[in-house]
Amino acid sequence: MKKVAVKLGINGYEIRVGSGVMANAGPWLKELGFTAKAVIITDSNVGPLYAAALEQSLAGAGFKVTVVEVQAGEAQKTLETAGALYQKLAAAYAERTTPVLALGGGVVGDLAGFIAATYLRGVPLVQVPTSLLAMVDSSVGGKTAVDHGQLKNTVGAFYQPKMVIADVAVLKTLPREELSNGLAEVIKMAALKDKKFFAFLEANIEQATALKPDVLEEIILKSTTLKAAIVARDERETGERTLLNYGHTIGHAIEAVSGFRIKHGQAVALGMIAANSIAVKLGMLPSAQAAKIESVIRRAGLSVAIPEFTGEERENILQAVRHDKKVLNGRIRFVLLKSIGSPVIKGDVEPGLIKEVLFGRG
Repeated sequence: MKKVAVKLGINGYEIRVGSGVMANAGPWLKELGFTAKAVIITDSNVGPLYAAALEQSLAGAGFKVTVVEVQAGEAQKTLETAGALYQKLAAAYAERTTPVLALGGGVVGDLAGFIAATYLRGVPLVQVPTSLLAMVDSSVGGKTAVDHGQLKNTVGAFYQPKMVIADVAVLKTLPREELSNGLAEVIKMAALKDKKFFAFLEANIEQATALKPDVLEEIILKSTTLKAAIVARDERETGERTLLNYGHTIGHAIEAVSGFRIKHGQAVALGMIAANSIAVKLGMLPSAQAAKIESVIRRAGLSVAIPEFTGEERENILQAVRHDKKVLNGRIRFVLLKSIGSPVIKGDVEPGLIKEVLFGRG
């Protein structure tokens, strides 16, 4: 087992990475000073696979455990679902010291994190991610949220967990599509911040898709170390942390307008390719570097072609981009690359260029 520290003073915590580490959840929660009760929030895909094992670890350490399961899918990230979960916590007599464990992928992590941040004005949160995407990205950094209409993650809070437990062994049951979705966020981090890490991905991406444990562990450790350092410097996303939205401005719009049929990682991959195309057209990013990133995305099992959208859907995508959280004074701000490992925030990208990159000149 290896540890990555997220250094946020009194809000700091550890990410613990290894194979089989979920079995240590109970003793580790006692180590943090928690006792008595615990609530596991999971979904209908992950719960049947891993809820019993996590419950057993907690019960063995003396916790009275309540398991709450929601239907799997982005459609559950709503205020309506949150309201139902508040009722479940109330029925379990959850207290301000009762930890909520988010057992699942990014949707469960966001939803359970939002519940923990808001129930009784905040109860302890422990992230137990079961997808690669959640391990390397959404479980780290304290972003919690639900969706509102077609706008993703618009109602939420910054709320740091007490611990992240990333058990590499659970990735063996992850569908190939979901593994590829997670690799999109890994590629994003490497392209943004570390050209040596990007070179590692170029050399080992097929090993990652083949679930080679040591490669996956290295990917998780490197990705979380890079993200932890950024979060430590900018917890509330007022500066450097904005860079982590590379690929997300267009990616979130595609994801939402597709009705979340296009998964988050796939949408971010398309968003990165679009952002790179904008950077190339602006003379910022060499086309050869954009091609290298596109090649790794393709080899990770992700599509590199924007799907066909109707005229109405195209307009909805452009409208969603205008509602992006990074819009400032009405100007759409994009995270673009000057080279692999060298990002910049560009605040004057013309809407016409965005439309051309996404849908051509027609």
